[in-house]
Amino acid sequence: QVQLVESGGGLVQPGGSLRLSCAASGSIISINAMGWYRQAPGKQRELVAGIDSGGRTKYADSVKGRFTISRDNAKNTVYLEMNSLKPEDTAVYYCNAKLNARYSGTIYSNYDYWGQGTQVTVSS
Repeated sequence: QVQLVESGGGLVQPGGSLRLSCAASGSIISINAMGWYRQAPGKQRELVAGIDSGGRTKYADSVKGRFTISRDNAKNTVYLEMNSLKPEDTAVYYCNAKLNARYSGTIYSNYDYWGQGTQVTVSS
């Protein structure tokens, strides 16, 4: 019933920029928070940035000052503006939403949904 569709990944040179988008759709009652996680080969998945329903944000130390997370509540969409990209930022980026949804007549509260992932590669 709920889908998170990511877009905007690709190949960029060090110092470049990318803008990721994630749109949530389906039987959504409300969204509590949305965020971006990333996972590089051989590493654990980590939180990159998050934003709650009140607009409060949180960033990983490694991206502070370079990445900006924002949202469009009317579109159920979250964005991640990535600037001054480094090779260390190379990873699969996953959109996450913690939301309240209805599926087959059942309400799921604060349920985790994940996007399929989009590859970001920073290389010369």
